[in-house]
Order: sequence, then structure tokens, then C-alpha cells
Amino acid sequence: MAYVPKPMDTAWQQESGVDLGKTAVIVVDVLGGSEGTLPVLEDMAACCVGIVEAARSKGVPVVFACDAHLPGIDRELELWGDHGVAGSEAAKPLDAFGVRDGDYIVPKRRYDAFFQTDLDLTLRELGVDTLVVAGCDTNICVMHTLAGAYFRGYRTIVAAEATATFLVGDQQAGLAYFTRCFDTRVVSVEEVLGFFA
Repeated sequence: MAYVPKPMDTAWQQESGVDLGKTAVIVVDVLGGSEGTLPVLEDMAACCVGIVEAARSKGVPVVFACDAHLPGIDRELELWGDHGVAGSEAAKPLDAFGVRDGDYIVPKRRYDAFFQTDLDLTLRELGVDTLVVAGCDTNICVMHTLAGAYFRGYRTIVAAEATATFLVGDQQAGLAYFTRCFDTRVVSVEEVLGFFA
């Protein structure tokens, strides 16, 4: 069972439900196209697929924030080695998502999906103020994307089991950090699916 931190005593964290007309789902780096994902990430990816399907059923926008690194110049490749190279299967959302014309794909070259991308503009044009964020790595790209959202005034929700860490840090500590530092509502996948019921 996934760890869900006790909410802080803020009005946002004590709320239940969301206004679906102002909500979008952001899936961060659940990648691999037809090649699939790492075994350690399969449960997380399945949770993300379930959330995406439920969101689509209610007309909630789905955004895939995907690594799209440039060989030879991208600093993340220097630090982590080759991964998510633009144009490769490793930079595409998993085939299990069945990406549709109505979905949005935002290529990113840094951890934060807002950094020098059109994510913020797209969300504002969609009238979104609340984000359901899922994906990996919990303590890298998810964390930095939540920071970017917080700095821009978005309210955020994270489904605990729909995130995973395998590169750095601890899953439970990451979720607790989101709650304390970004006023994120960390809840179960079941609760998120309930928003779209």
C-alpha cells in the first residue's frame, strides 16, 4: 500500500473533489513507446493509464510531459547518460496510453515540465487552475514540475501510487515534501479516480 502523508491544515488540502472544468492531468516521463517501461515502473505506469482513461471519459485534458533531449548538447545527458532522446521510442509516451488527437504532448529538456516549454500557456488557454500530476521520477521530474506549478499559482494533486522513484531519494519523503512545500494534495489513486466517476 502506498504511503499517503497526513495533509497539512490548509484549506486546499482539506477539500475533497475538484472542478473538472478547471482541471488537467499531467503525466510526467512515463515513456518508452512500443518498447515499454522498466519492470520497477510497471505498477506506477498502470496507475497512470487508469487515471488518463478516467480523465478522458470526463473530457478532462491530458498532457504528456516527455523528455526530449538533444544529443551532444543536453546537460541532462551528461549527468544521467542517454535517455529520452528526442525522436526515439524512449521519448514517446507508453503505447498503453493510446495517445489521441485531443491529448497534448509537451517536449521538455529539463526536469521541470514548465521550464522553457509551452505548458503554462497551454494550461491557461484551457482555463486550467488545478493539476493532477503523475509519473516519475518522484524526486526529480515530478518534484520539479510541481515546483514549477506552485510558482505559477496552480493547485496540485498527486496520486501516490501513480508516482515512483528509482533514481534518487525516497518515495515517502518525496510525497511528504510535496505536501509541505507545494501545498500538494497527496491522495490515493482510488481517490483520484473518484474525481472522474
